Formats: sequence, structure tokens, C-alpha cells
Amino acid sequence: MHLAIFSGSVFGTADEVADVAVERCRAGGMEVTRIKPLSVDALLEANADAILVCCSTTGMGELPANIQDFYYEMQSRFPLLTDKPFGVIALGDAGYGDTFCLAGEQMRELLLDVQAREVVPVLRLDASETVTPEVDAEPWLDEFIAQLLVP
Repeated sequence: MHLAIFSGSVFGTADEVADVAVERCRAGGMEVTRIKPLSVDALLEANADAILVCCSTTGMGELPANIQDFYYEMQSRFPLLTDKPFGVIALGDAGYGDTFCLAGEQMRELLLDVQAREVVPVLRLDASETVTPEVDAEPWLDEFIAQLLVP
């Protein structure tokens, strides 16, 4: 199973979670490609069997700058990823109310729009409750890996 992992991050936390996910998924027996810099072409060229997105939310629910171009390019090119399994780890701060983890939710919706298949529900990590999101993501990552490796 070949997994492509990419991230949208403002201060580096989502990037750190993605880097830990790379190691955890490799340890789980998966081939992993970390896509940096991110583009639709880079994602398609990776030709991965599955996708993992780690994305923080900034401002009033916006996507981080380093993932915005990818998001809009996906919307305009609309490459079908029919039945390609994916997961999303969304980072945010519940103190922002309705915009909590909104960027991760936008990435989830985008992948569903291009017909990818969500393997496990979005993991929402709250910055007001944790200082170690990369550790808090480990049980979810283990479930994600298990679901991907089900025969």
C-alpha cells in the first residue's frame, strides 16, 4: 500500500503531525511519499493508493497559505480520485467556535467531491487541549493504517 501524505500549515504544527504520520505509516508497513512542495501534479504523479491530509485552520476558518493553491487547483481541474481511500487530520482551536478545524473539513469535502472514499472519520485536534498533537494523532493513525491494510 502506497500512501501520499501532504499538509497545510501556518506555524508548522500540521507539518510536524504529517512528518510523524510518515514515520508511523512506514513502521506500519506502508510505502509513503511526503508531497512537498504540494501541487495537483505532484499528487497525481505520486500515483499513491491512498491519501492522508494534515491541515491546520488559520484566521477565521481559512486554509493555510501553503495549501490554498492546491485546493483551488483541485477545484478547477477536478481530477477524479474515484474510490481512492483517504483520511484527514484537522488541527484547530475550539476557542474559534464555528470555524474550529474548518480548513480540514474543507479538504475532506474536496476529496469527497472528487469521489475519494473516507476511510475513518476526520480527527479533530484542539490546540486549546493539547500541546502534543503528533502524539494525540497516534491512535487515529493506527486505525487509519489498519483500515487501509484490510484485505
